Amino acid sequence: MDDEEARTRLLDAAEALFYAEGVQAVGMDRIRAESGVPLKRLYRLFPAKDALVAAYLERRDRRWIGGLREAVAAAPEPVPAVFDWLAAWFSEPDFRGCAFLNAYGELGTGPAAVLDVVRRHKAELRALLADLAPTPELAEQLLILAEGATVVAALDPGPAPALHARTAAQRLLEAAAHPRA
Repeated sequence: MDDEEARTRLLDAAEALFYAEGVQAVGMDRIRAESGVPLKRLYRLFPAKDALVAAYLERRDRRWIGGLREAVAAAPEPVPAVFDWLAAWFSEPDFRGCAFLNAYGELGTGPAAVLDVVRRHKAELRALLADLAPTPELAEQLLILAEGATVVAALDPGPAPALHARTAAQRLLEAAAHPRA
């Protein structure tokens, strides 16, 4: 097994375990056992657990933001597409909320590398919504709807929070298009 395969195995195991059970509940030995990567190689590739957590979140960010961008680009109405995409994600059997907020909730302002990834992810989501919204204020409102729906869905998985947020987003778009005099 070369370093690239070992890295992939470690990240696959870390993502499955950290997302399902939490960052603090899963130790490096468990990651090693699940991945089949020798402990020496694990620590050569990821000298500390913080480095593994940051790498897992970076990989998840690329996939998550990439999937959302693809859905929005393919949709005739991009803002509702954001919430339709969220509804599908919230309906996945292993959905456990936002991995970035979960990690932040567990680690707080702890490891700088992890906090940087969390902040970058949220900035990317904010930028995506800013590209779709007619005003910066509406982009911020859409961000709050998306984040709020994600938190609600983490407690009660399923599409309903995203669909409610979609309705609210459409009302905000309509109000922005037809302001009262």
